Amino acid sequence: MTTLAAPPKNLQAEPSLGLPDSAKTDAPFIPQAPKNFQEAGLDPGIVESLVLKYLAGIGSATGATIAADLCLPAESVVQLLAALKQQQIVVYVGSATMGDFTYTLTDAGRDRARRFMLESMYVGPAPVPLEQYIASVRAQTITTSSPHYEDLRRAFSDLLITEEMFQILGPAINSGRGMFLYGYPGNGKTSIAERITRCFGDEIYIPHCLIVDGLVIKLFDAANHQEIAVDRNSILKKDKFDPRWVKIKRPTIVVGGELTMEALEVQYNATSKTCEAPTQLKSNCGTLVIDDFGRQRMKPIELLNRWIVPLEKRYDFLLLANGKKVQVPFDQLIIFSTNLEPKDLCDEAFLRRIPYKINVPDPSETDFRRLFDFVGPPMGFEMNAEAKAAIDYLVETYYRKVNRPFRCCQPRDLMLQVRNRCLYLGQPPKLSNELFDYAANVYFTVM
Repeated sequence: MTTLAAPPKNLQAEPSLGLPDSAKTDAPFIPQAPKNFQEAGLDPGIVESLVLKYLAGIGSATGATIAADLCLPAESVVQLLAALKQQQIVVYVGSATMGDFTYTLTDAGRDRARRFMLESMYVGPAPVPLEQYIASVRAQTITTSSPHYEDLRRAFSDLLITEEMFQILGPAINSGRGMFLYGYPGNGKTSIAERITRCFGDEIYIPHCLIVDGLVIKLFDAANHQEIAVDRNSILKKDKFDPRWVKIKRPTIVVGGELTMEALEVQYNATSKTCEAPTQLKSNCGTLVIDDFGRQRMKPIELLNRWIVPLEKRYDFLLLANGKKVQVPFDQLIIFSTNLEPKDLCDEAFLRRIPYKINVPDPSETDFRRLFDFVGPPMGFEMNAEAKAAIDYLVETYYRKVNRPFRCCQPRDLMLQVRNRCLYLGQPPKLSNELFDYAANVYFTVM
């Protein structure tokens, strides 16, 4: 396998256009818990809607429970509930600890909750205003990070990467701009792309959801974001942060042939009256990998035309369900991974905006043999003289004699075939000519 590492970056990162400079800071970004609704950037009407819909679904709850589940400041929620009680929208049905009460909706409260549900059925952590999210992206952008050789070594510790590839990939990662990884299938393009985010080596905070012109846009996606557990009960002030935000690993989102133009726009659900963030918004401050580029359901030129301005300006415009367009950050490392020649997929104008075109070549025979030593021991193989002789037999019989090119994935794949065969026979994992014959006959049948 081949890949990546580079000398430290001496030039200043290109600024993320469209993001406020005030959000830029050398200190780690931690969203501070708001003391009231105004600090949270929320209109009281939005909060009332969430509280009433929450009670309509759960029946009854204490003020502390409502505040915790909606991720809102408890004191402000209690004040709101007191006002709603005066309006006979909620009533007490019991007392709780620390002077709290258990609340439920009156008939008038249920009617109001139903009207709120006609506007949006979203119930959950309170949304974060778009302006606060933009500031967070500016503070957590990857463009100000400068991974060094050691960072790359750590990120790619589970791959066998040549020094030449390190020297090519390093500056590309430091640039924070897009890149093409191209070459024959099986040489690790996707594996390289998936590990690049590790080079930036930290976590970020993203909101559960955003609110834009009254529309709730869900941003946190458990399928694409890896949440980091935090102790929300800590008594230390430095550990306190706004619970409307989620601490995650810098995202690495991989999309392949299933990518459609609809996935690049805000997706409105007419039933729940909520929106889902597009793929590129979910990948902000991380990496977005377009795997098997050129084999998507949409034409490559459509995707390229959609992103030709965002790639240059580092901001995007999204069309909301109400017809309004909003400017959002486009702040991620875009990686196009393809088995095709980049020049066959797009024109010069687009290629200019992807400054790094990196060929991931076939391994040399020396590197190919090293891969067996790299992947064998974790699978339980002892790389002794008998194993080396079996590898010699494999290379001579199934590569040299038939003029078959080496691929980086093949040592792992063939050894998995051998290992599974040994498990079936009840034998300890070992490499032999007979077992390689079995693996090669199965693996190379149509190759």
